[in-house]
Amino acid sequence: MTTQQQLQATIEQMVQMGKGILAADESLPTITKRFAPIGVESTEENRRAYRALLFTAPGIEDYISGVIEFEETLTQTADDGTPLPEVLAQRGIVPGIKVDKGKGPLALSPGDLITYGLDGLAERLQQYKQQGARFAKWREVYPISRRNPSLLGITANAEMLARYAAVCQEQGIVPIVEPEVLMDGDHSLARCAEVTEAVQKEIFHALHRHHVVLEHMVLKPNMVVPGKENAAQASAEEVAAATVRVLRRCVPAAVPSINFLSGGLSPQQATTNLNAINAGFPLEPWLLSFSYGRALQQPVLQAWQGKAENVPLAQQALLKRARLNGAAVRGEYSPEMETAGE
Repeated sequence: MTTQQQLQATIEQMVQMGKGILAADESLPTITKRFAPIGVESTEENRRAYRALLFTAPGIEDYISGVIEFEETLTQTADDGTPLPEVLAQRGIVPGIKVDKGKGPLALSPGDLITYGLDGLAERLQQYKQQGARFAKWREVYPISRRNPSLLGITANAEMLARYAAVCQEQGIVPIVEPEVLMDGDHSLARCAEVTEAVQKEIFHALHRHHVVLEHMVLKPNMVVPGKENAAQASAEEVAAATVRVLRRCVPAAVPSINFLSGGLSPQQATTNLNAINAGFPLEPWLLSFSYGRALQQPVLQAWQGKAENVPLAQQALLKRARLNGAAVRGEYSPEMETAGE
């Protein structure tokens, strides 16, 4: 199979109506933070047990087409000894891998951030591919302030995303390109839209420069929302209209799927917004789906509490959120579905 055929086969499996991506790629500090409120220590075994719970949840393959894994997870196994990437592949779910090495300050550009991890990326991807990964994810982060992101911040981050995406495609790995404009702050919906548009335009210029094939990538952007500390919060319909307006201006129709990040939204908010996007704008050229971490996992962690006897309950919580988001991809979610059947 040629590299292009590999990429095309992966995209076809990942991009399916009514399905989205589970982001289970929390780094060690992040999963420690996730476990703390339920009193679970972040040991290797607890992390393995939790990932196994997620990946073996009955029925999730009906709503989840791919899972982004953390490097450690590629080497872990389910309770029966099956490698976790294999558990996913057997269910028709594409295993993926987070490949960036985290973020830090961008030199001589106060307030801007940049993500690390390009050194040795091709070699790491070859290893991950042998372990079952077929797509990758890289996140760049954009804080909003009066002066950020600066033009340097926007161009430097776009260049990193494009270089990463090019290396992935060369290795036959589908890149998820994740530019996250953060919700932190008191900025308005309009300010978030302005920044998101500038960020996405620059990214597609950079992808073009680096010969990235748009048909073989996935975009994972933020929704356009006001800052968390802004008193004037927006309705789902306002978020949908602002988000789609930016996408229409920036994202070529060649991109097969746009899978939104949840970025601090509650599980129900993330589903409601996604539904408003698809119900309000059903004729867009891309699949408009989800790639949620916390918005899928928060209810799972609360149900699990680190106890083996709670696994079936926790898996039901995951299936429910996956099903509701699957409905939102079709524009068929309603708030009543949150309590239906309980």
